[in-house]
Amino acid sequence: MAQAQAQEPVTISIRAKAGQRDLIDQAADRLGRSRSDFMLEAACRQAENVLLDQTYFALDTKGFAAFQAMLDEPPAPTDRLRRTLKAGAPWDTAAGQRLK
Repeated sequence: MAQAQAQEPVTISIRAKAGQRDLIDQAADRLGRSRSDFMLEAACRQAENVLLDQTYFALDTKGFAAFQAMLDEPPAPTDRLRRTLKAGAPWDTAAGQRLK
Protein backbone atom coordinates (compact mmCIF):
# COMPACT_ATOMS: atom_id res chain seq x y z
CA MET A 1 0.00 0.00 0.00
CA ALA A 2 2.92 2.36 0.66
CA GLN A 3 4.01 1.80 -2.95
CA ALA A 4 0.62 2.99 -4.26
CA GLN A 5 0.73 6.07 -2.03
CA ALA A 6 4.23 6.92 -3.25
CA GLN A 7 2.84 7.18 -6.81
CA GLU A 8 0.01 9.57 -5.96
CA PRO A 9 0.60 13.13 -7.20
CA VAL A 10 1.52 15.72 -4.59
CA THR A 11 1.78 19.49 -4.81
CA ILE A 12 5.16 21.21 -4.64
CA SER A 13 5.03 25.00 -4.33
CA ILE A 14 7.98 27.34 -4.85
CA ARG A 15 8.43 31.07 -5.23
CA ALA A 16 10.41 32.47 -8.13
CA LYS A 17 11.31 35.89 -9.43
CA ALA A 18 9.48 37.00 -12.57
CA GLY A 19 12.68 36.74 -14.62
CA GLN A 20 13.27 33.18 -13.45
CA ARG A 21 9.69 32.21 -14.30
CA ASP A 22 9.99 33.81 -17.73
CA LEU A 23 13.24 31.96 -18.44
CA ILE A 24 11.69 28.64 -17.40
CA ASP A 25 8.56 29.34 -19.47
CA GLN A 26 10.63 30.18 -22.53
CA ALA A 27 12.65 26.96 -22.25
CA ALA A 28 9.55 24.84 -21.57
CA ASP A 29 7.79 26.40 -24.55
CA ARG A 30 10.72 25.58 -26.83
CA LEU A 31 10.35 21.93 -25.83
CA GLY A 32 6.56 21.99 -26.08
CA ARG A 33 6.19 21.23 -22.38
CA SER A 34 4.33 22.78 -19.51
CA ARG A 35 6.21 24.78 -16.90
CA SER A 36 5.44 22.10 -14.29
CA ASP A 37 6.65 19.22 -16.47
CA PHE A 38 9.81 21.12 -17.40
CA MET A 39 10.61 22.05 -13.80
CA LEU A 40 9.88 18.59 -12.43
CA GLU A 41 12.05 16.88 -15.03
CA ALA A 42 14.92 19.33 -14.47
CA ALA A 43 14.66 18.98 -10.68
CA CYS A 44 14.57 15.17 -10.84
CA ARG A 45 17.57 15.09 -13.19
CA GLN A 46 19.56 17.32 -10.84
CA ALA A 47 18.49 15.29 -7.79
CA GLU A 48 19.66 12.07 -9.46
CA ASN A 49 23.00 13.69 -10.35
CA VAL A 50 23.52 14.87 -6.77
CA LEU A 51 22.73 11.43 -5.35
CA LEU A 52 24.97 9.68 -7.86
CA ASP A 53 27.82 12.10 -7.11
CA GLN A 54 27.44 11.43 -3.38
CA THR A 55 27.74 7.66 -3.61
CA TYR A 56 30.46 6.45 -1.25
CA PHE A 57 32.11 3.09 -0.94
CA ALA A 58 35.04 2.06 1.22
CA LEU A 59 37.72 -0.51 0.45
CA ASP A 60 40.54 -1.97 2.43
CA THR A 61 44.08 -1.76 1.01
CA LYS A 62 43.81 -5.06 -0.86
CA GLY A 63 40.39 -4.20 -2.29
CA PHE A 64 41.57 -0.76 -3.38
CA ALA A 65 44.60 -2.27 -5.14
CA ALA A 66 42.31 -4.69 -7.01
CA PHE A 67 39.95 -1.84 -7.92
CA GLN A 68 42.84 0.29 -9.16
CA ALA A 69 44.17 -2.62 -11.24
CA MET A 70 40.77 -2.98 -12.92
CA LEU A 71 40.75 0.72 -13.75
CA ASP A 72 44.28 0.53 -15.14
CA GLU A 73 43.47 -2.50 -17.31
CA PRO A 74 39.94 -2.24 -18.69
CA PRO A 75 38.34 -5.40 -20.05
CA ALA A 76 38.78 -6.37 -23.68
CA PRO A 77 35.82 -5.34 -25.82
CA THR A 78 33.20 -8.06 -26.25
CA ASP A 79 29.71 -8.06 -27.75
CA ARG A 80 28.22 -8.12 -24.26
CA LEU A 81 30.34 -5.12 -23.18
CA ARG A 82 29.38 -3.20 -26.34
CA ARG A 83 25.67 -3.86 -25.66
CA THR A 84 26.07 -2.75 -22.06
CA LEU A 85 27.82 0.48 -23.04
CA LYS A 86 25.10 1.27 -25.60
CA ALA A 87 22.25 0.63 -23.14
CA GLY A 88 20.51 3.60 -21.55
CA ALA A 89 20.85 4.26 -17.85
CA PRO A 90 18.05 2.65 -15.79
CA TRP A 91 17.32 5.95 -14.04
CA ASP A 92 16.76 7.70 -17.40
CA THR A 93 14.00 5.23 -18.23
CA ALA A 94 12.56 5.37 -14.70
CA ALA A 95 12.55 9.18 -14.71
CA GLY A 96 10.86 9.29 -18.09
CA GLN A 97 8.11 6.93 -16.91
CA ARG A 98 7.72 8.79 -13.62
CA LEU A 99 7.04 12.09 -15.36
CA LYS A 100 4.46 10.82 -17.85
